[in-house]
Amino acid sequence: MTETAFEKLLIANRGEIALRIMRTARRMGLATVAVYSDADADACHVRAADQAVHIGGAAPGDSYLNINAILRAAKETGADAVHPGYGFLAENADFAAACAAAGLVFVGPAPDTIRRMGDKSAAKAAMIEAGVPCIPGYLGDENSTIALRREAEKMGFPVMIKATAGGGGRGMRRVTRYEDFDDAMRSAKSEAMTAFGDDTMMLEKAIDDPRHVEVQVLADRHGTVIHLGERDCSVQRRHQKLIEESPSPAVDEDLRDRMGRASVKAAQAIGYEGAGTFEYLLDGQGRFYFMEMNTRLQVEHPVTEALTGLDLVEWQIRIAMGQALPMTQKDVRLDGHAIEVRLCAEDPENDFLPQSGRILDWRPDPGLRVDHALETGAEVPPYYDSMIAKLIAHGPTRDDARRQLIRGLRGSAALGLRTNQGFLTDCLSHPDFAEGATDTGFIDRHRGELLPDTPRGEADAAMVLAAVLAVGPGTALPHSYAVPVRLGRGGAVYDLHVTVGKAGHCVVERGDARATLHLSPGTDGGLRIARGGATEAARAVTGGGMTWLHYGGRAWGFTDLRFAPQITAEEAGSGRIMASMGARVMAIGVSVGDRVTKGQVLAVLEAMKMEHAHVADIDGTVGAIHAEPGAQVSAQALLIELVPDAGGAETASETG
Repeated sequence: MTETAFEKLLIANRGEIALRIMRTARRMGLATVAVYSDADADACHVRAADQAVHIGGAAPGDSYLNINAILRAAKETGADAVHPGYGFLAENADFAAACAAAGLVFVGPAPDTIRRMGDKSAAKAAMIEAGVPCIPGYLGDENSTIALRREAEKMGFPVMIKATAGGGGRGMRRVTRYEDFDDAMRSAKSEAMTAFGDDTMMLEKAIDDPRHVEVQVLADRHGTVIHLGERDCSVQRRHQKLIEESPSPAVDEDLRDRMGRASVKAAQAIGYEGAGTFEYLLDGQGRFYFMEMNTRLQVEHPVTEALTGLDLVEWQIRIAMGQALPMTQKDVRLDGHAIEVRLCAEDPENDFLPQSGRILDWRPDPGLRVDHALETGAEVPPYYDSMIAKLIAHGPTRDDARRQLIRGLRGSAALGLRTNQGFLTDCLSHPDFAEGATDTGFIDRHRGELLPDTPRGEADAAMVLAAVLAVGPGTALPHSYAVPVRLGRGGAVYDLHVTVGKAGHCVVERGDARATLHLSPGTDGGLRIARGGATEAARAVTGGGMTWLHYGGRAWGFTDLRFAPQITAEEAGSGRIMASMGARVMAIGVSVGDRVTKGQVLAVLEAMKMEHAHVADIDGTVGAIHAEPGAQVSAQALLIELVPDAGGAETASETG
């Protein structure tokens, strides 16, 4: 078979994966083309490419999902190949076919393969034919809620609802009771239609708290197929991965061989070409069941690269060029252990609500591999996935990699919006994770420990920040009286008093708690905080109405309430339902004049590929509606006004 040469690669994606692909492409001597939306005009991937083309508005449908706009960009720049990255059009068979029709090499499998494996029903049928173990379920043609509810009842609860065109946990719901089925189906269908343009559903019998283990394969067009071991992706929230590692703590050599051989056999059966991943559920008895195939590069590919020494993007490109794999299965070696965490712009304390805004200070730890597209001053828009960086550690043993990653996470600063940084550290530090005893129920099972009502270290951070605000790095004049400092975080308010001494020394008091601190300048505009016999680095920045502190290996965002007016209960209970983030309005569930009760869903917004219900926290009547389905609203935009019942003084919630 002849090779297919190309010289210029267009990356039909954005952010960290676009930069990741560009790094390899440049090393291979390929010119690169970036595409960008209105929201990404000044993004890192745009400036890093040899050429960049604007393709449309901020919403994905107007830009990164716009096939015609991407093909025009390739034609304008003379690109002769396209790499889709992951997400967006990466598993869109129509896009792969359109690239081929336009004379472009698509870095990925054939359109028919993408179509077959992208439909969960068809993929499952293909795997059953290939002899790969599959979860019992319903793959029929009926797609009405009534028909699917009937099949679920036959199967017995709990069941999993899954979008057949889905991925990344979207369009997926676990239902444990018959009574909850219709609401879960509505939500799954809505989310699937938004994410994939297809709300066809399938059902599977739920396996309680399995491990999520996947096998990476590489297949060239000359008939060689190899696997590169497995990755354990069991630590998840909302069916979306947060921590991935290789090898899996639950997989021994025999199981690895059986899962690997099944994956190779499956890839051969469908005539696969390129990099792909077979995803399995692994039960407590070591039985594995096919779940889906991803016909693309995975977010977690760096852990496999760390163990094998291979550049998976390079081999995607070389396979697309028609080159043969230079190795067989016996040549594959897995060295040590690697763990990756996904740093996401989200608030774990508020049900992992996605966040958008400006990064005021970004300093990743130099001891880790960090794949990102961030810089100080960068904007995180609300239109795309909440993942903003990946941090990867590789060591000779699992515990070496785990400790290295904890240290690197604590040493990284991402200030300006809430992230899951501290939550990831707590997950990695949890005894069950340290022992390798995790499954897909890990976060829910340990939610109370991982997400306490008051985060560990919050009060301590408030005391340090009070000193920073009152003293600065040794700039304030000493005085003998206590200066009041009031800080807010979430629902907590911290009333503190700071007495300033000489040369940055101060005493901070909060009730009976008392801390003696010394502040001095640190490196790169940071601070050194001395407390007792230890000194620690810290950073503080202000922006977006918040003051942010990186201290104790965590990022803390506080509101400075020193000059804020006191709010009465009557003022707080205004019934004004505000958008919790920049988002698209999916549904308004009430009309003017409707009676509503506390906790009732009033509106559903979609941002960063997730739905978010906004609820009433008072009993009352809908007085006005200021948004309509399909509209894009900014953070804190007024959505609905409620008129409280006479005598009601409860507080209206901004989000559910």
